Amino acid sequence: MRQQGFMRLVWAFPVVLLLFSGGVQAQTNAAPPRALPDFADLAERQGQVVVNISTTQIVRGRSGAQAFPGFPFDEDDPMSDFFRRFMPRGQPNAPRESERHSLGSGFIITPDGYILTNAHVVDSADEVSVRLNDRREFSARIIGADKRTDVALIKIEATGLPVARLGNPEKLRVGEWVAAIGSPFGFENSVTAGIVSAKGRSLPQENYVPFIQTDVAVNPGNSGGPLFNMQGEVVGVNSQIYSRSGGYMGVSFAIPIDVAMEVQSQLRATGKVSRGRMGVVIQEVTRELAESFGLEKATGAIVNSVEKGGPAAQAGIEAGDVVLRFDGKEIVTSADLPRIVATSKPGGKVRVQVWRKGAARELVLTVGEIREEPAEREARVQRAPKAEREATRLGLAVSELSAERQRQLDVSGGLVIEDIRNNVVRADLRVGDIILALIDKGARQEIRSVEQFNKLLAPFGKNANVTLLVRRGEQQVFITVKGISD
Repeated sequence: MRQQGFMRLVWAFPVVLLLFSGGVQAQTNAAPPRALPDFADLAERQGQVVVNISTTQIVRGRSGAQAFPGFPFDEDDPMSDFFRRFMPRGQPNAPRESERHSLGSGFIITPDGYILTNAHVVDSADEVSVRLNDRREFSARIIGADKRTDVALIKIEATGLPVARLGNPEKLRVGEWVAAIGSPFGFENSVTAGIVSAKGRSLPQENYVPFIQTDVAVNPGNSGGPLFNMQGEVVGVNSQIYSRSGGYMGVSFAIPIDVAMEVQSQLRATGKVSRGRMGVVIQEVTRELAESFGLEKATGAIVNSVEKGGPAAQAGIEAGDVVLRFDGKEIVTSADLPRIVATSKPGGKVRVQVWRKGAARELVLTVGEIREEPAEREARVQRAPKAEREATRLGLAVSELSAERQRQLDVSGGLVIEDIRNNVVRADLRVGDIILALIDKGARQEIRSVEQFNKLLAPFGKNANVTLLVRRGEQQVFITVKGISD
């Protein structure tokens, strides 16, 4: 037994030795670990194109305890708490005019002094001052500012200035190293670095910019400064951060430089930005909505409503259409459509591919020009006073609209939701919503009565999903109820 055991060890030893030697060989052939990037050359060469911007706004009508004559920071500035401790509060007879100062960054795009920054940096400014990397200071004039993209163009009277090299944000890869240079809290030419966290980000109330998300440290004062790739090219304009405290929390956003340059070219030419419009209200295509409309995948933008007499209406686009392509560009998510339409030239004709009743079709649309957004109006839905409330398989108590109410809403039929029963929290339905239609495989059935609605629901099996077109205030929205009851 001992001998047999000895022989096993003898035969096993060469095998272990072979494996060990192979592991050594593999380690020898492996690529050496990559060192962390060095931003020193980038900072030295590109820092000269970055400028510090300070603005002064004359604030009128402030007096008493709220007046801080000579106070160097805006009340919302994180540094204001520090300085406020050492400055006396204004007296009741304090001047009714005071100066409000703010800081930001920018970068030079032409040798004769055109500078790109954020619109919110120069918004409402009475004076704009620019300090260059070589410590020279200039007064600047605002050529134009576009609040929708947060891009502004300013000009100083100088020649022979260093100019930023521009890159292609489309070539950026998630995970790629990037760097920001700016003046956080007034500390000029501060360099921070990180990686690209995501591309094409959509933010609330920001419909025209596919933001670059990074984890580069960006703080108040960095706004308007450049975001560089490792080749020293500007790929974005640092614009905003996500924060619960007002300071950097690891999520920052930059405007792609191609978007910013398109905006500045219009600002330089006309002082304003012209954008295309369709005249529709849209929403995202979810997996459940795609199934209801007969789409193979959740893509495109659903048209909830169409402006009467608008470009979309004249092109034959209808509520319930799913826009798949606009001017040859694919609409992957609903956020893509406003950006693509906005970059279209007003008055031009484009082809629009829509999905309607289970089939794709092409329409020709004449692009309109976007108007200033009207003030939001609060709308309330009145309930039918006499109609009897009836329950449906969806767990909703509904009633039919009166003829008068139908005329007021300009609809023919519809059921108003009076109560939500059976714990129907699987959908974003609310009391007061008006059910206008039911969607099944792309086919749209207008709702005329409770009896007809229940007949349309009858073929659906238990736990099936049902998509409804709902009127809420002055808007229409498609909502999927998940899991129909018996």
